[in-house]
Amino acid sequence: MASQVTGGGEDADDRRLPRSQGFVEEVLNIIRSDIMSLRIRPDSRISIDQLARDLGVSQTPIREALSMLEAMGLVTKRRYSGYCSTPQLSRRQLDELYEVRALLEPYAARRAAQRMTQDAALRLRQLSGAMGPDRASQSYDDFARLDSELHDAVAAASGNDLIQEALARLHAHFHVFRLRRHSEVTREAFLEHEMLVEALAAGDAEGAEQAMREHIRKSYDRLIAFARE
Repeated sequence: MASQVTGGGEDADDRRLPRSQGFVEEVLNIIRSDIMSLRIRPDSRISIDQLARDLGVSQTPIREALSMLEAMGLVTKRRYSGYCSTPQLSRRQLDELYEVRALLEPYAARRAAQRMTQDAALRLRQLSGAMGPDRASQSYDDFARLDSELHDAVAAASGNDLIQEALARLHAHFHVFRLRRHSEVTREAFLEHEMLVEALAAGDAEGAEQAMREHIRKSYDRLIAFARE
């Protein structure tokens, strides 16, 4: 298991959170960002005590946030060790993940294009635009979150609840973005999303299906070299 990296450091005071509405969600966002940025290394123990000190909060919101992150597959609870960040995907796990995506998402995109509404098209354009390369302040975690929301919006627009639920349970985007942190990943994904959204908004079922298929293939190609053997 990798060594623990949470907590401490000169900037610990800067991370302290004021109490507000959505407090647990703020804690969750910080821990998730630490996991996505590899500040918390894969397969490492997460100290609840240290996080509570760093953020200036009690252990309760930390535990609630970690429970939510466990449901997302980013942390696990281990006997005798407590909470740990999950290991990065293995080659086999990545292959299986993309096999499922390649089966479900192109079909979902086709059905979404056939059923596209003005409201759904606007939502997709907003999400895609928010991921643009001009968003200099956007973190890698933010990009992964928006990527997840965009793909979920496509699945929702397909009108097939089972497909949407199956894809949501994969939490694919948070896992794959931990494999490789590089501007090339976000830049190319943004351009592929733009092509996909244009086809969807135009009601082009064939084009949307093909754009999604190409996006999934290219995403796999960008990441496969970084998966664990």
